Amino acid sequence: MRTIRLLIEYDGSDFVGWQVQSEGRTVQAELARAIKILTKDDTYPTGSGRTDAGTHALGQVAHFYTHSTLPIERMHRGLNALLPADITVHTVEDVDDSFHARYSAKRKRYRYRIHEGKNSISRNFTYTCFRPLNFDYLREASLVLPGTHSFGAFCKQDPVPNNLLCTIYTAEWQRQGRELVFEVEGNRFLRHMVRIFVGTMIEIGLEQRSPSAMKTLLESGEREAAGHTAPACGLHLLWVRYDT
Repeated sequence: MRTIRLLIEYDGSDFVGWQVQSEGRTVQAELARAIKILTKDDTYPTGSGRTDAGTHALGQVAHFYTHSTLPIERMHRGLNALLPADITVHTVEDVDDSFHARYSAKRKRYRYRIHEGKNSISRNFTYTCFRPLNFDYLREASLVLPGTHSFGAFCKQDPVPNNLLCTIYTAEWQRQGRELVFEVEGNRFLRHMVRIFVGTMIEIGLEQRSPSAMKTLLESGEREAAGHTAPACGLHLLWVRYDT
């Protein structure tokens, strides 16, 4: 039995998420279909984490098990030939059977893109904000996030996670032309965590809240007091790392 590791990019616009569901296209199901045709193994790949409907990935990592003896180069070409245009496999490699795409992960980095004003070309990859945001407020609010904290105020509560502790290494805003870009790196992320960060900071950027509200929310752990969950279209999984 071989363990195969994949590095994957996908446009999440037309998917209902990573994980197989009863209805709608999923990244996992499309990969499983291609793997079965190529290797004859009926298996589902395991991703580094589940992405929501509409969320994109530039560097998702997954693994699957196979009895196939197909050479890696042919497996790589075959998967890309069988997969739809909105999924690309960048690398395929044999790895040790101790590797697990989810449990072996040490760090992840996400990017959230906000476009100021109407746009057409990048509308599926950015959240369009029609009102100006106070960039200084956004940057000030993000300063409280790095460190190890309980992020109960910034995660989906249905169900409540068993472990709310995460370590955030960096969290920063940049202005890139007409886009405001938030990047955050951590050892793990709770469900909807980045999108709730951004939704809350959008309210701060609109001057509906003070930048100091971010620290108050972090300490309170109260999800209902935090901001809305920002739309998934602006969220991109940049990369996953397996070394420290």
